[in-house]
Amino acid sequence: MEDHTAQRSRSRWAAIMATAVLAALLGGLTGGALVFAFMDGRAPAASPPAEAIEPSPGSTAIPQISMTVEIDSAVPQAVSQVGPAVVTVVAHLPRQITFFGTTIEPSSSGSGVIISEDGYIVTNNHVVENAQRIEVILADGRTMPAALVGVDVYADLAVLKAEGEMPAVAEWGNSDALKPGEPVVAIGSPLGDFTNTVTLGVVSATERAIEVEEGFFLEGLIQTDAAINQGNSGGPLINLAGQIVGINTLIVRGSGQGGAVAEGLGFAIPSNTARVITEQLVANGYFARPYLGIRWVAITPTLARRYGLPAQHGIYISYIQPRGPADRAGLKRGDIITAIEGQPIDDQHPFRNELFHYQPQDVVKLTVLRGERHLKIEVRLGTMPPPG
Repeated sequence: MEDHTAQRSRSRWAAIMATAVLAALLGGLTGGALVFAFMDGRAPAASPPAEAIEPSPGSTAIPQISMTVEIDSAVPQAVSQVGPAVVTVVAHLPRQITFFGTTIEPSSSGSGVIISEDGYIVTNNHVVENAQRIEVILADGRTMPAALVGVDVYADLAVLKAEGEMPAVAEWGNSDALKPGEPVVAIGSPLGDFTNTVTLGVVSATERAIEVEEGFFLEGLIQTDAAINQGNSGGPLINLAGQIVGINTLIVRGSGQGGAVAEGLGFAIPSNTARVITEQLVANGYFARPYLGIRWVAITPTLARRYGLPAQHGIYISYIQPRGPADRAGLKRGDIITAIEGQPIDDQHPFRNELFHYQPQDVVKLTVLRGERHLKIEVRLGTMPPPG
């Protein structure tokens, strides 16, 4: 037979929990705080002092417990600072003729953020790629045309220029100071319709790498669980000081092969990277990337076995630009570059990523296989020609 004292104890705890829920529903918000009061089976109109609470006969006294959750104003303050500087970017693409013979002008949309009173706006390259005409919709509802200043395809960044009075300007922050678990806010226009949507999350990790095309990874990305959807691309990820710490760029939903579906995997370009690239785009119209003047094929173990190559990883030079940096250094068609400055080229260290760690005019030492000979060849890097 069940002990009656234990039964009474469970009934008492049930009453306590019911009281807590009722207290929350009936206005726990008091003076900017949410207060849960756990009482001894009673819900008095006013909370008596702890010493006035007497246990019922035959029962064990249950102590009074109170829990206060402060309502933090940092998030709305940060959003009020940056929100007016966030724009919706509308890219009008080349006209297309439909199956029925009519002409349509397709468009796509993303987000962006104003970084200067002159009207410079940062967004993603993929938001404006192939656009024939670009418009931005400001937070105050105004629509104005924007010109493309420059892009960096490899960093997925673009800078636009709009003419007119800007409603606000966002401030750059220091992405190197971010720590996992730190609260961050994403602002953008998901699906192009829900303008200036605010989502809250944390920094899940830093220094992430995502392969965005074969042989090239976006490196150093910020991972966040703040909700990011199609249309958020190009919008700012901000800290609670109201500073840009990242430019939202992509999400991962899963493998795409019928595997598990992932949620909360959003990625942003760190602000320190975005700021350096943006400043060059504004000044020059392009970002100076290092350049070897070669065409190449990435070597994999499978490719090496199939063709009997002497290296499992590296790049096979299939073409050398006459009078380019590689040509001047003495590299030849058929050479295999296996390392740059001692760093082996492999799956985790793709050639292009390792090359992009250097600047134009840097002199780097390449490890090269030429037949059975192992060579060390120094190359002065050139500047990659501007796109187009």
